[in-house]
Amino acid sequence: MIKTPKLLMIPGPTPVVRSIQVQMARETVAFGDKDFIEDLKGLIAELKGMWRCNGECFVVAGSGTLAMEMAISNITQQGDNVLVCSQGFFGDRYIDIIQRKKLNTDTLKIKWGSAPTPELVDAELSKKKYNVVTMTHVETATGAAAPIKEICAMLKSKHPDVMVIVDGVAATGGVEAYIDWGIDVLFTGSQKCFGVSPGLALLWASERAVQKRKSLPAIPESYVDFEKWIPVMNDPAKYWGTPPINLIWALKESLRIIKEEGITERYDRHARQGALIDAAMESIGFANAAEKNFRAPTLSVYFYPEGSNIDDANFRNVLAEEGVQSAGCLGEYAGKAFRLGHMGNIDKHTLVSVVASIERASIRCGHKIELGKALGILQGGLV
Repeated sequence: MIKTPKLLMIPGPTPVVRSIQVQMARETVAFGDKDFIEDLKGLIAELKGMWRCNGECFVVAGSGTLAMEMAISNITQQGDNVLVCSQGFFGDRYIDIIQRKKLNTDTLKIKWGSAPTPELVDAELSKKKYNVVTMTHVETATGAAAPIKEICAMLKSKHPDVMVIVDGVAATGGVEAYIDWGIDVLFTGSQKCFGVSPGLALLWASERAVQKRKSLPAIPESYVDFEKWIPVMNDPAKYWGTPPINLIWALKESLRIIKEEGITERYDRHARQGALIDAAMESIGFANAAEKNFRAPTLSVYFYPEGSNIDDANFRNVLAEEGVQSAGCLGEYAGKAFRLGHMGNIDKHTLVSVVASIERASIRCGHKIELGKALGILQGGLV
């Protein structure tokens, strides 16, 4: 029996296309190689330009969680007041990081499946003086996206002194966001919308964030200190930590793909594909966990159909046998739904295979549907 290959459709890592794989397979060179130095220098310049950053861009070996720590460590000091806007599991992760820094932490808790609004954030920030607010652009646990642009506009108008950190791990490169909206620190990982293997932390810091770090005394952290990395980012011939050479080449190829597609079209494509998958899934009884106004175009959480008696672990195992690797849910959604990533460099052929596999898995798990119903809705929107 021929084994069905699995499409990687979890919320990250995302599929790595062949041209990016080729860059990762190149013969590694010295990090002081003059051609590599030029590659890294050009990559940083492009990242700054594409995300309209007037400060600094950092590309370092690490995960999105490392970038979270890097963001908070460089613009705060003991005694600062920080408001964490949390709409789920990864928003809550910031609480632990901030409390370890001995910062004063308050949390704006948003129910799972929803997201903070400008009005809610304004109301919290009006209660006392805050130094920093953190937001999650797309919550990986719920598939809910926050209206970052609108919140930043409100902050510029009503709370201009509050610095803004945006967790873009499940969004940046697939959902529109720019530093000049008023974001002070934006960060992500290479394995999500950029479609590169895990291993790179990407972070953009506004000029205000860079100056904030300069105004602080030495921070306790070493590896994530802006002051250690800025000389290297400005001149990659210098050294602080060994750069992951092949991953940087892979990220360079990812940017080439993004530019070839066009960044605006890339955002639009994610929005179109996300809406099509939603319509297809709802037609066979799977409900999106996120409220309609806050649904992310990069990933979705789908509750199992009412009355279907589908067992979560069994469904995901059967779906894997049918060719799609999905993810289980976290927190209060665990066992009730599954997570489906649809971000990065996936194309229409992948989407068709995914929805067809879900239809087959549903039938095998006892959920009676009309074969081709969801697929027909998806196909109708792709032509």
